[in-house]
This record gives sequence, C-alpha cells and structure tokens, in this order.
Amino acid sequence: MFFSRPTDMVRPEDALPGRPNAIPTAETHFLSGIPLKSPVPEGFEEAMFGMGCFWGVERKFWQIPGVWLTMAGFAAGYTPNPTYKETCTQMTGHNEVVRVIYDPKVVSYDDLLRVFWENHDPTQGMRQGNDVGSTYRSGIYTYGPEQAEAAEASRTAFEGKLAAAGYGAVTTEILPAPTFFFAEDYHQQYLAKNPDGYCALRGTGVSC
Repeated sequence: MFFSRPTDMVRPEDALPGRPNAIPTAETHFLSGIPLKSPVPEGFEEAMFGMGCFWGVERKFWQIPGVWLTMAGFAAGYTPNPTYKETCTQMTGHNEVVRVIYDPKVVSYDDLLRVFWENHDPTQGMRQGNDVGSTYRSGIYTYGPEQAEAAEASRTAFEGKLAAAGYGAVTTEILPAPTFFFAEDYHQQYLAKNPDGYCALRGTGVSC
C-alpha cells in the first residue's frame, strides 16, 4: 500500500479489460450477518463515498447509528468487475469506495456528508496520505438530485472553512452513483476481522 503509484487517471481506451461476471465476495456482513447483496429496504436510502483506503472508511460508517449495511468495493472507473490487484495497478480507473444503506429517520444524508468531510483530507487529489493513486481519490457518488444538491452545497461550505484553515482547493469529485463492484471477501469489514489492521483515515481537524 505504500509504494508510489501514478496520479494520472487512466484513459478509457487504456483501461484493463476486466471480465463479464462479478468476482466472489462475502455472503454476509461480518458484524451483522445481513446479506451483503440485500436490496435497499423500503424507506431506507443508499449513499456512496470514496475517502482513501476503504478499510477505515467502512469502519467509520458502520459505527454510525442508523446505518444498516456497509460494503467495500470499487466504482467510478472503466474496467468491469475488477479485482483488487487490478485496481492497484491504477489501470482500471476505479476508486475504492464504501456503499452505505441507512435509515434516514435515524441518520440524515447531511449527517453522512459531515462524516465524509471531517474524516479525510479532500484537498489531496489522487492520494490520501501515504496511499497514492487514483484509487484513493476523494469522491461523493450521489443517488438522485437531492443528494447531488446536498453534496455540492456541502462542498462549497466546507471548502471555505478549509481555505480559512490554510488548505488548498477541494479536489472531491461529485458524480451520479456509478456501478458498484464488490471487493473480495477479505476486504469486507476488514477492520472488524483485523482490529489492529492498517487504517490511514485522518481528518484535517476542520469541522463541517
């Protein structure tokens, strides 16, 4: 995870070809036992974020009351059904992301955005700390116009606070939610299975 990687986004025509079928992953969430591929329950909503290495990001979100299910995977790239090793080459275009299913009666999307902004540095471009490459870029992937509007508004507000604290421009991409590809079994809820495992998640100290 610590060696240098290219920081330029791969061109679609140069991306790895991938495969037509999904790679194997865990059947259930390690902590809750809920099937990872469960449909979104009625009245619940989904969200997707990229904040660097997805191990620490997933733990941050599963700890939030009102979050029903979390899962680690890849999105916003070009290679269909990529493997982790393929994404590490930076030749798939994908970002490491966490998809969240939550109960909006308990936790709002604005609350999730606050967790997003306060727990990584969204000014670093194609990296997050020692993790370098397009797979570690900051991203919000929205489900519908209301989420998109909230995400854009939060970026504008937080960028002003970061600037006042001496940080550069926010590099976070905000896009309609692309196809989510599950990461392999061992990545799912990694820090629940390996409590002393690697976690690079760090905020800037600026509150949202």
